[in-house]
Amino acid sequence: MHPAFSVIFLTTLIGVGQGLFLALYTGQLYSVVNVLPVQDSHSFYGLGSLLALAFLVGGLIASVFHLGRPERAWRSAAQWRTSWLSREVIVLPAFMGLTACYGFIHYFDLNPVLFKFSGEFKVDLSLVVGAVNTLLAFTLFFCTGMIYACIKFLQEWATPLTVVNYILLGSASGFSLATAFAAYVGSELVTFYGAWAVIITLAAFVSRSASLFRNARIKYKSSLRSAIGIRHARIEQKSRGFMAGSFNTREYFHGASGRSFRSVKWIFLLLVFPLPVALISIGLGSEAFLILALAFAIQYTGLLAERWFFFAQANHPQNLYYQTV
Repeated sequence: MHPAFSVIFLTTLIGVGQGLFLALYTGQLYSVVNVLPVQDSHSFYGLGSLLALAFLVGGLIASVFHLGRPERAWRSAAQWRTSWLSREVIVLPAFMGLTACYGFIHYFDLNPVLFKFSGEFKVDLSLVVGAVNTLLAFTLFFCTGMIYACIKFLQEWATPLTVVNYILLGSASGFSLATAFAAYVGSELVTFYGAWAVIITLAAFVSRSASLFRNARIKYKSSLRSAIGIRHARIEQKSRGFMAGSFNTREYFHGASGRSFRSVKWIFLLLVFPLPVALISIGLGSEAFLILALAFAIQYTGLLAERWFFFAQANHPQNLYYQTV
């Protein structure tokens, strides 16, 4: 497939926003049960939610650039009964709205206690809003992944690993950003977020490596023989029937050379996994914001390459007809 950069930025940016919100809410949950110290609502949860919302808005803006008629974008939600894209279009604004509410509650300290249990355990408004938004975050991950995993004739995508990778890669980038953010505001949660960023990144490495291993060994259901209905042992295409390019030859093939294609794979494997893990491990020793910020920047750059490779690796069956110029 030909990767659309607007979709690459959409999926990676909203993944960071989702992961950052999950990190913020996880920190709050641990503080409620006295495992972690309580953080300042205004400077930590309020500003952290604003940062998450900024990434989500950036992803939403990026999504406009791959629409042929942006003024009709609202129609994309009409087929929610059958389309994972429509479901994503519905869930994303809902998640953004509750993220804004979560940050608003903390920033302006509008956090009444709703329930109080034995001891000091209290359930306030932000905990309830955060719990609902956590469900929306995972629902959004699932919808985004299923947009591609449900396309059965693109065998590189049609696997549960697609959804798992979207969840883990988005969460890893969000926790990496949370680590840098915690260091910037002087929070005591730097080590907590950094440790989880490393754990989730390693888990993402396992799942992404599994998908690469699987895709390298796919036995394709379609072949040149089945495409043209001839069972001859040796078929060689001499011409595709026309000289100029077409929509099919542009949109269903990435156009990169084999060497460049393979290089992108090794680049993203290096930038997304070992380098951020190493930098986070170094940064945790001194809680150095610049090192931790660099770890996130490198990982996000790697995610752009990973997402390009994800789209480019999908081998559309129609390419069987366009092998030779």
